[in-house]
Amino acid sequence: MWDILEGRLPDAAVNQLVWERLGYRYDADRQTWDSQQVSPAWRERFPTPPDFIEQRPAIVHLTRSIPPEHKQLLKEELGFTGYAVAALTPARTRRATIVNWLLSYRRQHP
Repeated sequence: MWDILEGRLPDAAVNQLVWERLGYRYDADRQTWDSQQVSPAWRERFPTPPDFIEQRPAIVHLTRSIPPEHKQLLKEELGFTGYAVAALTPARTRRATIVNWLLSYRRQHP
């Protein structure tokens, strides 16, 4: 999780972590994405896996999918207090959201 927050994990790998948990599967034989395991709410809006680091609508949807009781997991589980204002960028903010979502997912799917 810290590798995501600190930017050590490439964007593609970060996205892949979320995609797998949402149910997106890549069919190498057909060289296409299969979204049959993706919930209808996600599949309708994002038929192919979105880039959560680059696409604002995707990260907004991800943020809204975090249950209210899990909104503070970054702080509660990791002791993460946020980024310094000088270091704050949209990509870092989105990475923090992704980590919070992954922590929430873990809580919901032990």
